Amino acid sequence: MQRINEDRTREILQQAQGKCVAVIGDVMLDRYFWGNVSRISPEAPVPVIDVESETFHLGGAANVAKNLKTLGVTPYLYGLIGDDNSGKMFLEIANNFGINTDGLIVDGERPTTVKTRIIGNNQQIARLDREVRSNISKSGVKLIVEKLRESEYINGIIFEDYNKGTITPDLIEAVMELAKEREIPVFVDPKKENFFDFKNTTVFKPNRKEASQALGFPIKNVEDAKYACKILIEKINCESVLLTLGAEGMLLYQANTDELYVRTKARNVADVSGAGDTAIATLSVALCGGATLKEGTILANFASGFVCEKPGIIAIQTDELIESVMKN
Repeated sequence: MQRINEDRTREILQQAQGKCVAVIGDVMLDRYFWGNVSRISPEAPVPVIDVESETFHLGGAANVAKNLKTLGVTPYLYGLIGDDNSGKMFLEIANNFGINTDGLIVDGERPTTVKTRIIGNNQQIARLDREVRSNISKSGVKLIVEKLRESEYINGIIFEDYNKGTITPDLIEAVMELAKEREIPVFVDPKKENFFDFKNTTVFKPNRKEASQALGFPIKNVEDAKYACKILIEKINCESVLLTLGAEGMLLYQANTDELYVRTKARNVADVSGAGDTAIATLSVALCGGATLKEGTILANFASGFVCEKPGIIAIQTDELIESVMKN
């Protein structure tokens, strides 16, 4: 098993400082109601939450951008928001956090995607989604690509697909042409609809459920995972597949290279929301800092494990990532 130490982690993170990564995908506003559960409703067998606070956070592709920012990399965000109060709040939070939002398109015909999570006793009780999943227009695709071309110093591109309509085959093709032209590495966090359209990418990062659904067979163990990765390498001609396996860790698979299986340390999981966002952000930061794919995978595993221990969607800080490495 390959390991990484504190000094190497610091070196990678230091070398990544100031690099720029574009995040293209479905941006969301995450709304939380926090409270305590002390009784069951007399009206129905459901818990009653005494709300103590309400908070708003960046979600979806914006959470990836937030993780990039907290790890010292400058994020450029590209996607869709609505011409509504939620969109205005989203922009205010993102700009206050230091995320470049020049690549966002305001669409007056659709609402800003909002996920409302109800948390009782630090556990998620329910989630309410407000969204429209129709595809972005061809003019919208053209506008995103034009805005992307205006950003001259991009060290990496992340596709963060939640099947909400921002990412389409046309957008993927146009962005990949730009990436090839400028020799920019591309990282993909896919979902079902566009799964096999992400061809010739640097790292393709599905989770177990997504890969199982796309390939049509269950991934029950590491051997199944290796077989799934082999098929994916052949189908989409990517350089590598990073298959996340939840509590069982991650598998990095590269053609003609020994694979790397990274187990997850036993943890007290509070909330898995956003773990995939943190993983792909950390991986891209690591590669911007000169890490190998194997080193990046190990750091991504530490980072996603850390955020799972915290309720709500949080972004990992550099000192937290270093601390996680030091503990192992």
